[in-house]
Amino acid sequence: MASISWFCCVHVRPTLCNFTPSQADKGPSLLASLEHHKTKSCSLSSIEEGRGVNRRQLLLHTAVAVPAFAVPNALALSDVSEDVRVYTDDENKFKIEIPQGWQVGNGESNGFKSITAFYPTETANSNVSVAITGLGPDFTRMESFGKVDEFAQTLVSGLDRSWQRPPGVAAKLIDCRSSNGIYYIEYWLQNPGESRRYLYSAIGMASNGWYNRLYTVTGQFVEEETDKYASEVQKVVASFRFI
Repeated sequence: MASISWFCCVHVRPTLCNFTPSQADKGPSLLASLEHHKTKSCSLSSIEEGRGVNRRQLLLHTAVAVPAFAVPNALALSDVSEDVRVYTDDENKFKIEIPQGWQVGNGESNGFKSITAFYPTETANSNVSVAITGLGPDFTRMESFGKVDEFAQTLVSGLDRSWQRPPGVAAKLIDCRSSNGIYYIEYWLQNPGESRRYLYSAIGMASNGWYNRLYTVTGQFVEEETDKYASEVQKVVASFRFI
């Protein structure tokens, strides 16, 4: 298995994120700003001093705060049907299908990582994000992180704090599989006294011509919105494709 010490300089604190509409100073609401979830649900774990990023922390880089989202290029969106449109990112070489009416926001890219959010305007609890982070030369395929079962178990078990006293966030793996070089992971998280949050992730790897990058597509919804958003969120995550 490849070493991940190349990431020792990256400091990430895994969190759960919500995308909430933000009002522009003038005119209608444009897109959204990425906010940290409540502190008690954000502080799931942290990187130990002097150690590199592990698989779980690397996957959850999607939760790193982004200051604000810019208006995406209108040409990036094209209608497929009355219900669905396709968002195409020619620069980052991916496309994804989103429901008509969902908003799109692009976080500022620093050349090493970028994030794009897709969300319905009527809720802050359901959304899908695509986060892209550069990888070291040892990472050539997803198996560099281990097989999908090992990867998923490491992710979820590392998030679970239900054994603490008092109990912290509970986490449980629902399913995982690998298809065409992409790892698909389904699990839930729940803070004591709060709604259960379901997460669907598709994690893949592709090169931009200079180095490999990790693509983490994460969809989430809370339990009480299952009937309304579960199917949509799952379809959006499953529609992700490299181009």
